[in-house]
Amino acid sequence: MKKIKVFAFAIGLTAIFSQQAVAQSLNNPGSNHGNKFEQLGTLISDPNIFRTASGAPGAMYWQQKADYVIHCEVDDVNQVLKGSETITYTNNSPDPLDYLWIQLDENEHADDAESKSFDQSSLNERMSLERLKGLVPEKKGFGVNIRKVADGANKPLKYTINYTMMRIDLPAPLKPGAKMVLNIDWDYKISNRMVEGGRGGYEYFEKDGNYLYTIAQWFPRMAVYSDFQGWQNKQFTGRGEFALVFGDYKVHITVPADHVVGATGVCQNYPQMLNATQMDRWKRAQQSDEPIEIVTLEDAKKAMGQKSSAKKTWIYEAKNVRDFAFVSSRRLVWDALKVKDGIEANQPMAMSYYGPEAYPLYRKYSTKAVAHTLRTYSKYSIPYPYPVAISVEAANGMEYPMICFNYGRADEDGTYSEAVKYGMIGVIIHEVGHNFFPMIVNSDERQWTWMDEGLNTFLQFLTEQEWDKDFPSRRGPAYKITDYMKLPKNQLEPIMTNSENIIQFGPNAYAKPATALNILRETVMGRDLFDFAFKQYSQRWAFKHPTPADFFRTMEDASGVDLDWFWRGWFFSTDPVEISLENVTQYKMTGGNPAEAQKSRKEAFEKDLNSISRQRNMEDNMAFLVEKDTSLLDFYNKWDRFAVRPADQSNYQQFYSGLSQKEKDIFDGKISFYELTFKNNGGLVMPLIIEWNFADGTKEIDHISAYIWRHNEQEATKVFAKAKDVVSIRLDPYRETADIDEANNAWPRQAQPSRFEIFKENGRSARGQSTETNPMKEARKK
Repeated sequence: MKKIKVFAFAIGLTAIFSQQAVAQSLNNPGSNHGNKFEQLGTLISDPNIFRTASGAPGAMYWQQKADYVIHCEVDDVNQVLKGSETITYTNNSPDPLDYLWIQLDENEHADDAESKSFDQSSLNERMSLERLKGLVPEKKGFGVNIRKVADGANKPLKYTINYTMMRIDLPAPLKPGAKMVLNIDWDYKISNRMVEGGRGGYEYFEKDGNYLYTIAQWFPRMAVYSDFQGWQNKQFTGRGEFALVFGDYKVHITVPADHVVGATGVCQNYPQMLNATQMDRWKRAQQSDEPIEIVTLEDAKKAMGQKSSAKKTWIYEAKNVRDFAFVSSRRLVWDALKVKDGIEANQPMAMSYYGPEAYPLYRKYSTKAVAHTLRTYSKYSIPYPYPVAISVEAANGMEYPMICFNYGRADEDGTYSEAVKYGMIGVIIHEVGHNFFPMIVNSDERQWTWMDEGLNTFLQFLTEQEWDKDFPSRRGPAYKITDYMKLPKNQLEPIMTNSENIIQFGPNAYAKPATALNILRETVMGRDLFDFAFKQYSQRWAFKHPTPADFFRTMEDASGVDLDWFWRGWFFSTDPVEISLENVTQYKMTGGNPAEAQKSRKEAFEKDLNSISRQRNMEDNMAFLVEKDTSLLDFYNKWDRFAVRPADQSNYQQFYSGLSQKEKDIFDGKISFYELTFKNNGGLVMPLIIEWNFADGTKEIDHISAYIWRHNEQEATKVFAKAKDVVSIRLDPYRETADIDEANNAWPRQAQPSRFEIFKENGRSARGQSTETNPMKEARKK
C-alpha cells in the first residue's frame, strides 16, 4: 500500500495556475554563493586578554583615569573664557608612557584650522555676496591660547601643538600604575556659534542685549589611550566627536552675579547662589513629580534688564564622567522635578533651562521629556546612574554628561506648530539619551559614529513611541530608510565608515544603524532575545570603552543567534534589500479516486478535441457511421472509454480506508501546494515575510529565516501547503525589511501608487510651494 500511495502522489500533482514574473528563465542565476553567510573573521579585531570572544571585557581589561580640578571665568563683556586646571592622570595600562596627548577642540575655530580648507569648493555664475565673502580668509583670532603647561610642582613641561591635539613630553616615562599631575592655564575668545557653527560658544540676543553661553569642549582634555588603538589622537574637524577618559570633576565657574549656571554634576553651593525664595523652590522641586520653576520667567526678565556687574562663583562636582559642560546666562528660566520611579533605586533630578522665547514649549514639555527619556532608556539599557539630567534650549542639539543643548522656540506670539513641538521633543529625547550612549557606554565617536548616534537613535525611536504611539518618528521604521538605500553606490558608504568620510551623515550614521537594530529586534531576533542581549551589552560596557566587535559579539553571545550575515550586510556593505516574488505555482492532488481520475481524463480529452480540425473530422466520422450502419452508431454512443472498472474502484476503497485524515485531505485535493520562487535583486539577504490572503477573507503570515539564502544567495524556492483557497500573496506586508522596490512583492501584481504634481506655466506647483523648514534637520549641526 505504501508503494501505491507514493506512486499515486507522484503522478497526481497537477499545476492549477502559474505566474512567471519575468520573461527570462531563473534556472541559471549564475554564481549561487558568495560570502554573505561566512563569519566576520578579519573584518573585526581578534579576541584577547582585554576583550573576550564573547564580547565582554577580558580578565586583563584596563582603562585610564583623569581627574580634574578647574577654575574658569566667563568674561561677559569681551566674550572670553579664562581657565586653569589641575589634571591627575592615572596610567592603568601595562605600558610606560613617554608622552601624553591632550585635546584642544576649540582650535577647530582657529584661523589656520585644517577643517576650513580641506573641503572642496566651487563657483557658479550666480553667487550671493555672503557666499563669496565666506571664501575670503579672515583673521578672527579664535583658538586656544596655552599660557602654562607644568607638572605638579609647577615645573614647566615641553609641549607641541598639532592643530587640535597637544603632546606633552614627559621628563621620564609614566610607569604602569603611576600618576602624573599636570597644571595647565589657557584662555580663548568665545565664538558666536550662530555664525561660526560648532557645539560650544554664545548666542547674542539683540533685543535685550544679553548672551547665552553654552560652554562645551572648552578645557584641555585628556585623549584616550586604549588597548585596541593606543592613543586616539585623530584630529577634531567638527564632525567626528570625542573619545574621552572617565574621571572625577570639581569645577569653579565664575560668572556675572545675575547669571544662572547649569552644568554637569551637582552644584555644591546653591545656598550662596540662590535667594531664599529660589532655594525654597529648589527644595520643593526635590519632592515634586511635576516641574517647579526655581528661577521663574519673571526672575529671568528682571535680570535681563538690570545686568549686574558683580560676580559669583558656582561650584559643581561630578563623579565618574567623561566630560563637563555648562550653560550660563541671565536670561534663563530653570525648572525641575524628581524622577521617582522607573530607574530602580536612583531618583535623579530632571531639569530644564530655557529663555523667554522657548517658555511656551519648554515649560510644558521639556522636563517631562527628560524624565520620560531616563525611564525608557533605563528599561532598555541600564538604570540611569547619575544624580541629574538637564535639557537646555540653545537653538541647536549637542550632548554632554548630565546636560544637553536642544532647540525649541515658539513664534513671537507664543504659538507653535505640531512639527516644532514634536521636533523639539524628539531632539530632547535624543540628546538626553546620549547620557547612556556614549556618555556611559563610552564608544569612540570619532572612529565609529554609529556606535553612539545609531544606537541612540534606535532607543530614541522606542522612547518616542512610548511617549506617543502616533509620534511622527523620522528614523527607526524600516521603510523610512529605503530612499537612502536605493541611491547609486557612489553616494553610499558602509555604516562602518569613519565619520569624516561619510557623504550623507544623517542617513548613514543615525538612520541606517537605527533601522538595522529595529529590524533585528522586530524581525530577525524577536523582542525578548534582542532586549536581553542589548541590556547585556549596555551592562557589560557601562563606564568602559567598547568597540564594534564587542557589540557584535555580545549580541550573538547573549542571544544564541548567529548574526554575522546581518552585520556583513547591514554594517559592512552598501547592498540594499530588494527581494522579488518571481513566480507562484499552485499544485493540487488529482487522480486518486478512480472516478475523479477518469472524469479529469474525460475533461482533458474533450478539451483536446476542441479544435476546428478535430471537430470536423469527428462530424465526418459520425456521418459515415450513420450512412453505413446505425447499429455501429448505437455501439459508439453506448461505449464509454472513461468508465471506471469495478476492480479499480475496489482497490481504491481499500487503499483510501488506510489513510490518515491528513493524507485523505491531501488525496482529496483539500490542501493546495504553492511553490514560490524569490529572487534577491538587491544583494542584502533578509528573512522572507509572506502574507497569504484567502478567499474567505482571512489572512496568515509565514516567517522564513534568512538562512533560506545560504545555499543560493540569488534565488530561493519554497513550497507551502494551504488548506484554504489563496486569492493573493504579499511579500513583506508590514514593510519591515526595508525593501526598496515593493512593486514586485505581490501576486497577482498590483499597481503601485505614486505621486505627481501639476505645474502652472510659470513653473510653480499648483499646490503652492511650502516654506516650512524641517525643525529636526535644523536642530542638529552634526
